[in-house]
Amino acid sequence: MRLFRWLIATKPRKIVTGAVLIAAVPVIAFGWWLGSPLFLNKTVDEEFPRTVSAVIPDSMTRAEAETVMDEAAEENVAAADGMTPAMLETSTVALKSGSFRDEDRVHRGSGTATIYTIDDGSQVLRLEDLDVTNGPDLFVLLMVDPEGKDKSQGYVELGRLKGNRGNQNYDIPADVAIGDHNAVMIYCRAFSVVFSTAPLSDAAI
Repeated sequence: MRLFRWLIATKPRKIVTGAVLIAAVPVIAFGWWLGSPLFLNKTVDEEFPRTVSAVIPDSMTRAEAETVMDEAAEENVAAADGMTPAMLETSTVALKSGSFRDEDRVHRGSGTATIYTIDDGSQVLRLEDLDVTNGPDLFVLLMVDPEGKDKSQGYVELGRLKGNRGNQNYDIPADVAIGDHNAVMIYCRAFSVVFSTAPLSDAAI
């Protein structure tokens, strides 16, 4: 309290104190942006991507239609080894898949990355059971380098990482040649730091 009174006792001191406080705001904000992800986790749980080609009757709401489709799909799960109900609703094909691995003792990662093509011809990267060290400004990159480390070989940025944990979908542009891309990288763009990589191989059919 005495320190505060001393800081505002005279006009020059008030000006200096005010300037210091104003300058401190962005510094504190940057520090929070940089440091908070280290002890905060964000979980995102997205459903498997699907397209709906059925005609929905006018008397049925979309929620009701999805319930009917889910129930119908569940009836066929036993006949489709390794397929989820959501996958059964589409002509889904897994093209490439791999597991995330630790980059170092600080930057760790686990979970799977799989590239799918679905019945409308679109391609999507699906991250499942993801658990990666959180950090600022994280992005998902589709890499040419089989080890997923050398960006100079080429890459496609699929967007900002939605959460460092959970199940997530990332659309792959139609003009991307999947055969030329061999890994996924979780990358901190602000500080050019690799957090985790997942080398991909052809998925078993």
